[in-house]
Amino acid sequence: KKNEYSILERMKDYNVTCSEPISFGVLENRGYMITSYIEGKDAEEVISIYSNLEQYNIGVEAAKELKKMHQYPASHTIASWYSRKVEKHNNYMKAYLGCGIKVKNDQKIIDFIEKNIHLMKKRPSVFQHDDYTLGNIIVNNKEFAGVIDFGRYDWGDPIHEFLKIGIFSREVSIPFSKGQIKGYFNNKEPDENFWRLYSLYLAMCVFSTVIWTLNTIPNNLNEMLDKVYMFLEDHDYFSKLKPKWYQ
Repeated sequence: KKNEYSILERMKDYNVTCSEPISFGVLENRGYMITSYIEGKDAEEVISIYSNLEQYNIGVEAAKELKKMHQYPASHTIASWYSRKVEKHNNYMKAYLGCGIKVKNDQKIIDFIEKNIHLMKKRPSVFQHDDYTLGNIIVNNKEFAGVIDFGRYDWGDPIHEFLKIGIFSREVSIPFSKGQIKGYFNNKEPDENFWRLYSLYLAMCVFSTVIWTLNTIPNNLNEMLDKVYMFLEDHDYFSKLKPKWYQ
């Protein structure tokens, strides 16, 4: 909680529209923090009743806030994004190959990862919210009101933030998802390098999702596999870099 509180203090430096840190302390051996309240509802609950243009515009505003966060560079003491991500991926792959669950066309996915994993080598390492979904975005009067829940923050490639679109956001609001992508690139189309990295991170997520779900919420495995198969179909098992819903 202390780390999360210090992150909120840094977010103020970058003018991120989020909860303002007010106080931090310890009570009966438990850390607590007090923050300001953002008026509104979480976007996941209400965005589907908005018009397509309103949903898209909220996505654009969400992208602007994400860009502000990504100005915060990782400390030079943190290992490179490539080394950390590859180590995690190798551990997940080892666990996947021994877990007894088999994802359809898994070898095709593995081949795609091996062909593209080198692209992470020179990627920047910056602050990542790491749970940038509609459930952590607050809307009020059909407009973006702020972002919450910095508890899962990490450091790494800014493009990695977008994989949550493919897993969660596109299922709730495709206009929002398009707005977040295009808004991040100043309303221009992202280049092939973006889509290749985006697809790489989704492909890696296939195996980490299986293992994380088995270890954490095994009863939800079928539900999570449905999400995995949704984004695999979106990309024709990565024979396409751009997802079908974006076309």
